Amino acid sequence: MKKFFELIESAAIAVSVITLIILFAGRFIVVDGNSMNNTLYHGERLIISNFLYTPEKGDIVVTDTKNAFGQPLIKRVIATEGDTLKIDYNTGDVYVNGQLLQEDYIKEKIMATGGGVYEITIPQSKLFLMGDNRNASSDSRVREIGPVDEKDILGRVILRVSPISRLGKVK
Repeated sequence: MKKFFELIESAAIAVSVITLIILFAGRFIVVDGNSMNNTLYHGERLIISNFLYTPEKGDIVVTDTKNAFGQPLIKRVIATEGDTLKIDYNTGDVYVNGQLLQEDYIKEKIMATGGGVYEITIPQSKLFLMGDNRNASSDSRVREIGPVDEKDILGRVILRVSPISRLGKVK
């Protein structure tokens, strides 16, 4: 009987520690929309954290910059302050500091529209964010959103917790 109570006590301590970590170093968020397909899907539940976090290129982040429905945005960091970003709408290619991005995570390239070239140098303390489903994403390319202030980042996506079939680290 003593071993049973020790097991219960250990389980209670483990649950308490995990709960405290999530409460103070992370939070839950639900994916709303399809702008991050095929990396993240609508309805998936994620844990994000901003504990000792500095945004880096390639990270998937959540920002409190709201979309048209009032929900936080979940996007990938493409460029950070001082970077020069170029989007060639003739080819659908994205360049950072003159280097073509190797983006194996995107659903498809930006549709070639013959719309020329978009170029921007990212201002201080700003991030250029884009969805992985480039042709169905409202992101920093949209004037109403633009480059996002680093202070508006709620955290980096660290773990997908549901559906269970896709449980694990998000890349």
